[in-house]
Amino acid sequence: MTSWLRSLMEVAARADRLGITVTRLGLILVLLWIGGLKAFRYEADGIVPFVANSPLMRFWYSDPGNYKTHKNPEGALVAKNRAWHESNRTYLFAYGLGSVIVFYGLLLCLHPWLPQVAAVGSFLVVVMSFVTLSFLITTPECWVPALGDAQHGFPYLSGAGRLVVKDAIMMGAALVTMADSAKAYLRSHGQSVAI
Repeated sequence: MTSWLRSLMEVAARADRLGITVTRLGLILVLLWIGGLKAFRYEADGIVPFVANSPLMRFWYSDPGNYKTHKNPEGALVAKNRAWHESNRTYLFAYGLGSVIVFYGLLLCLHPWLPQVAAVGSFLVVVMSFVTLSFLITTPECWVPALGDAQHGFPYLSGAGRLVVKDAIMMGAALVTMADSAKAYLRSHGQSVAI
């Protein structure tokens, strides 16, 4: 191995702590930002197909079966659709979901002081990501519809599907931060940590 390649690999090998820190900060940024956006109606309107088709969540809506006729394109204000979403509890659900997501982000922020709490927060993000990935199975809008093009259905992800599949990265990142926080907690209590 040439000396410059060896030096480069040595620098890269020492980047793991920086990588974990950037991963944690990235998770916090995404959770706080996306969770906070749930307070805005365009974001709440956008998650309706996922919630309405999920057997784990659809009961939160009063009329999950009719969401397709009341979809609002991002940036559009259609008063009758907004009224339907009000009566459907779309916005109420989004406020609750957003609060939970922001709470998870805040739990991760506690890593320097309460790593055990941050570990629990990371575990909850793993569970959340698993639920989000289940939308690939339950939400028809995750796949390109059959509108004449030969590329439709599985494996052709729509915009919604591409958004959902990224949670595979969130899940992996949360597993990394969970392990790191758990190790920090164990070290702070004088326990050796097997690597």
